[in-house]
Amino acid sequence: MSRPWTVLIVLSVAEVLGMALWFSASAVLPALTQEWGLTESSRAWMTMAVQLGFVTGALISAFLNLPDILSPRLVFAGSALLGAAVNAAIPLWAQGPEVAIPLRFLTGAFLAGVYPPGMKIMATWFERGRGMALGVLVGAVTLGTALPHLIAALGTPDWHRTMYTASALSVAAALLAVTVIREGPLRVPSPPFQWRYVLRTWRDPALRLANFGYLGHMWELYGMWTWLPLFLLESFRLSGMPDGRAAAGLVAFAAIGIGSLGCVVAGILADRYGRTLMTIVSMVASGACSLLIGFFFGGSPVLVVLIALAWGSVVVADSAQFSTSVTELGDPAYAGTALSTQVALGFLLTLASIRLLPVLVGWIGWRYA
Repeated sequence: MSRPWTVLIVLSVAEVLGMALWFSASAVLPALTQEWGLTESSRAWMTMAVQLGFVTGALISAFLNLPDILSPRLVFAGSALLGAAVNAAIPLWAQGPEVAIPLRFLTGAFLAGVYPPGMKIMATWFERGRGMALGVLVGAVTLGTALPHLIAALGTPDWHRTMYTASALSVAAALLAVTVIREGPLRVPSPPFQWRYVLRTWRDPALRLANFGYLGHMWELYGMWTWLPLFLLESFRLSGMPDGRAAAGLVAFAAIGIGSLGCVVAGILADRYGRTLMTIVSMVASGACSLLIGFFFGGSPVLVVLIALAWGSVVVADSAQFSTSVTELGDPAYAGTALSTQVALGFLLTLASIRLLPVLVGWIGWRYA
């Protein structure tokens, strides 16, 4: 196996393990709601705090050019360890959302040092086939994001163990980054600190269009990823399915996790047929699934599951291609800064869609929300 592929595989495994922190609390929201008496707002903030923390961490990283000035694998390892620590502090110390939400914010801030630096490391190994390689990496991020749902569904009802397990996986990711992962031959010399490059990414027409496409993608993605488990749970209950909670958790894991396959397939096709075409196809398909699934709410569980799986396979497929465009169209010396800027703005927008969905559910119900 060639060296680039070895690094890509190990880096992907590290991303799966590190990103398990993202939905570690969201996966156990039913248990937290019962134990802490969470309100609708508190439930939303358990996920929104991670998004806001990620935005804050990514913006700080971008303005300081950290992924480009410092070794990205050391940034990755340090961030994974710190994220594991603050995530584990929730089951260890938190007795309610007043402590848990700030800790979730810190978890998100440290995850900003896991996701973009991983993409930067990958870009130092691949020039040809970069779309496919980044598709593999974003697929790994997607699988890692889905992992807590599987841990919660198959594990014990004790939510503490689910969160401790996610932290242990993130520690393993840090160890991989330090001991195995290295930057490739396409690495450019560390550039000087230049906060103005963040603004330059928006002055360049091509980069600006790639970023606008990414924003549209993110608006849908995290609204779906955050609330699909609860949508499924309520749909299964309405249809009369017994033990709907376990089924909803397993289907949510499958629907989010199958996006990893969609990322890889979209990356291969984008390298062959063009990124613009693949992003358009992916967004049209995911939008169609979003419109369709509501009409089957409370109906046949089989049809709901099939649409959820189809939606999950395409909703994240375009993500890697927007990020690949940034690495190809921008200054290679500031690729980490450009990626951090892109993901920071995208995740900032997700705060609106995550908060808006439960409000719409209260007004018009799950079917139309």
